[in-house]
Amino acid sequence: MITKINNKNWVRSFIAGVSYLLLLSSSPLLLTSCEDMLKPESDLVEYEEDHTLDHATDSVYSVMGIINKLQIIADRVVLLGEVRGDLVAPTAAASNDLKRLSAFSFNEKNRYNQISDYYAVINNCNYYLAHIDTAMERRGRNLFMREYAAVKSYRAWTYLQLAQAYGEVPLILTPLMTEREALEAMNQPRVGIKAICDTFIDDLTPYVGVNLPEIGSVNGMSSKAFFIPMRVLLGDLCLWAGRYQEAARWYHDFLTDRYSPVNMSLQRTAWPNSSQYTSPNDRYYPIETMSAIPMEARVFDGTISNLPNLFQSTTENNYFYELTASSAMSKISADQIYCIENDMPGGTTKDTVYVPRSGFTRAEYVGDLRFASNFILRSSGTPSEYSEYNSYLQGINKIQSSFISLYRKTMIYLRYAEALNRAGYPQIAFAILKYGICDEVLKNRVDAEELEQAGDLAFFDPNVFRIEDVLGIHSRGSGDSHANAFYVLPQPETALASRQDTVNYQIPLVEDMIVTEMALEGAFEGYRFNDLMRVALRRGDASYLAAPISRRNGESDATLYSLLMDPKNWYLPLP
Repeated sequence: MITKINNKNWVRSFIAGVSYLLLLSSSPLLLTSCEDMLKPESDLVEYEEDHTLDHATDSVYSVMGIINKLQIIADRVVLLGEVRGDLVAPTAAASNDLKRLSAFSFNEKNRYNQISDYYAVINNCNYYLAHIDTAMERRGRNLFMREYAAVKSYRAWTYLQLAQAYGEVPLILTPLMTEREALEAMNQPRVGIKAICDTFIDDLTPYVGVNLPEIGSVNGMSSKAFFIPMRVLLGDLCLWAGRYQEAARWYHDFLTDRYSPVNMSLQRTAWPNSSQYTSPNDRYYPIETMSAIPMEARVFDGTISNLPNLFQSTTENNYFYELTASSAMSKISADQIYCIENDMPGGTTKDTVYVPRSGFTRAEYVGDLRFASNFILRSSGTPSEYSEYNSYLQGINKIQSSFISLYRKTMIYLRYAEALNRAGYPQIAFAILKYGICDEVLKNRVDAEELEQAGDLAFFDPNVFRIEDVLGIHSRGSGDSHANAFYVLPQPETALASRQDTVNYQIPLVEDMIVTEMALEGAFEGYRFNDLMRVALRRGDASYLAAPISRRNGESDATLYSLLMDPKNWYLPLP
């Protein structure tokens, strides 16, 4: 059954999103008013008969115009991923729209349900791809291929976000220039996330070898970070499509690229020693961003991020933050066992110490320290009962105003582990969590049969990935995980009939560990709901998502659990 879409105002704003884009601007990110771009009569909207993209400046400004459209959905991608998940809860100060989002009480008027903003990005991409001259060369170099590939990746990424938010959506791959075209396109049969992923895997694969554009530095940030690494995006698409061997291949090839290999940082949040636990070395470990949407510093210049005002105490919100860490987030962190390995006198033996579970100056110090290094809640004193300011101040270090991170190193390694595990290599996947990954780790921690089956998916050049340069991801917040006797590869209590039976037993349990690690590592970044949804869909088990979200406040919410046991209720409604 095809649902008819009669919201002409939405369709008009969708059409008006095609904005090509000879902008009078001295800065690539100083674009124009988003409001103007959504008006059909805007002088800045140039339609098909008016403009072709056959000059370098046209191409650059058009790509930056697409980034401008991405800014509009950037906050929303984070909020839909966190507010619908189990790690974040709205406060009493939260808007009704956020509270309804958290409760899955969706309606078309919710400010976060603006599907036209996604299709504005898509329609801009479709227009660009239809009109750029990909055959044009200068000095033997294709003039626009880098931008062409980048725009293809923007379109695929936006469709992936759209499917995660709405479930099934119209798949439109040509530019729509009239209201009639838009109405016809939006009333075509909708497709789900697997079909979308399969479509864009085929669409992107021919452009894997194309380098990202380079247009210098913008607002102090390398413009190379504004673009999406093609192999990582293909890994994501394959992961959602259930093509796990391919997903592992794409992630692996990105991480081990011979010209720019991706090593994880060794920096972590840790207790300085095993004799006192009053003040950990809680340096905020690096974001390690590989790709991001840059945001403006001033409303005058374009779209600024509102995430700091939602997640943090600021003067603009009178310190009344609207979102906070949930009880479930605190529990996941506190449930981890922090381990310290000490050298014994003589240096020939080691002593393993497990950090106590109580007696800390901050409750967040129990278990994994990543939560404590990112989340700060403190009293601001006792204001007058008539004060307009909140008496508690909240800070979340991850929340940035200058950019919205899309991909960073550690999260890519975790998705690589997820793909490897589902492809049938749970030992290698677990090694990434406990030890880090390099040739020496793989030889010592993974049996020969699994290494042989994985082949070059498990090859990490020993000249680049050395044992002294790797760290198990769990060690970024839980101490010396390589020595932790409680953090181990799951094994059946009794021997199973075959090796494959053991692998099949391990895969869902290792997957649970990976999902937990994704929460510890990626909290507040917009991943959580989608990670739970991906695994729930994979297993055909709605409770994998429903159970943790219904317990986000500590006690199980039976009404919310029942609601979420029907996957139709996971998604925002289309207009």
